[in-house]
Amino acid sequence: MQDFIAALVSFLLIEPLQAEMAAKLAAARAPQAVAAEVTACARDAAPLFVERATSDPWWAVSSGFQVWIGTARPETLLAEAAPSCDGAIRAARPFLTGDEA
Repeated sequence: MQDFIAALVSFLLIEPLQAEMAAKLAAARAPQAVAAEVTACARDAAPLFVERATSDPWWAVSSGFQVWIGTARPETLLAEAAPSCDGAIRAARPFLTGDEA
């Protein structure tokens, strides 16, 4: 059952989150090092997402929905689920928000 939940969280939450952040970083022409750091951090945070979703399914459903409809930012969700990603997110935030000027 744990494997099924992990696959579901990965498909519905982690992969879309990574894809959206990667697309924004590419569109903003973020440095490759910044994009790689955020991607690695998001990938490494996958077990934290699964753990959180297993213990709090409502968080997973509501967070995924909020990102999907655009009322929550993927980088905010990543920071909430994996505080260790804070440095990578801070480096990427100007590119993710369009404030890189």
